[in-house]
Amino acid sequence: MPESTVILNAVGLQRALTRIAHEIAERNEGGGDVVLVGIQTGGVAVAARLAQHLSSIVGFPVPAGSLDVGMHRDDLDQRAAPKIHPTEIPFDVTGKTVVLVDDVLFSGRTIRSAMDALNDFGRPKRIQLAVLVDRGHRELPIKADFVGKNQPTSPAEKVHVRIGEAGREDEVVLERP
Repeated sequence: MPESTVILNAVGLQRALTRIAHEIAERNEGGGDVVLVGIQTGGVAVAARLAQHLSSIVGFPVPAGSLDVGMHRDDLDQRAAPKIHPTEIPFDVTGKTVVLVDDVLFSGRTIRSAMDALNDFGRPKRIQLAVLVDRGHRELPIKADFVGKNQPTSPAEKVHVRIGEAGREDEVVLERP
């Protein structure tokens, strides 16, 4: 049976999201041209929460969408048919600062896929990356602009982000084999 450790409880998770939202507002001079795009599946809930926090900081609604990267992955030949989730970007990304949002940053391959997929929707002025947990082990030269928690892990460990799951408190759990 795997051993689990809570690395962010509900209060810590809220604090991390609030800090990320403030950093996004500061770096983007009030956030007037900022849109958030959560990467399916884990980044969507994180992006929705970040949009709420950021909207309360800047004083106007910050658009949030979702992006599926399944068909843009570089390992399609090594997997069974990818499970496709909805992509909903109900705004134009052209000329905007797009903050890609994911729950956990690991190898960087999902982020590379997300940048490829995002190009199908327009040409952003700038792309930034916000992640709740950065666990290291990068295989590509990708670095998050905004990080909730740096959590060094071994490749065998797993990080589970639980936000808005029915009947559960928000938390981030590190699972060891």
